[in-house]
Amino acid sequence: MKKAVCPGSFDPITNGHLDVIERASGLFDEVVIAVLVNNSKTGLFSIDERVGMISDAIKHLKNVKVDTWSGLLVDYCRDHDIAAIVKGLRAVSDFDYELQMAQMNLQLKGVDTLLMATKPAYSFLSSSLVREIARYGGDVSNLVPAGVLKRLAEKA
Repeated sequence: MKKAVCPGSFDPITNGHLDVIERASGLFDEVVIAVLVNNSKTGLFSIDERVGMISDAIKHLKNVKVDTWSGLLVDYCRDHDIAAIVKGLRAVSDFDYELQMAQMNLQLKGVDTLLMATKPAYSFLSSSLVREIARYGGDVSNLVPAGVLKRLAEKA
């Protein structure tokens, strides 16, 4: 069974994230969305809230599950028999950083990384941008799943 992980903070998950996850689910037998636990950062949503929103957004994907992790992603991959990391690339500026990470992950534990170009419609989209727009009452309804939109409204 070929398994992949889609890592991130997902604060909150966006339609761009979902696009990459859905496409990865067609390439692998199982995809794990690994939500980063970083105790030194305070997000808009708690880890449990993020996991809940993601779980709701992916319920139509039968081979995708959500988990959390803290520490090196390659250790998570080793511990869960995951062969590949899938990351979305929005722009050339993402590539430099992601290439370095991919090479390091391969060097450290032999874990391959698939860098997947996002659809052009999502090339500008980020969780931080969504949070900023929502904070000032802007319309993000076409940028996030319905469950996330509801949770953003509750936080405002």
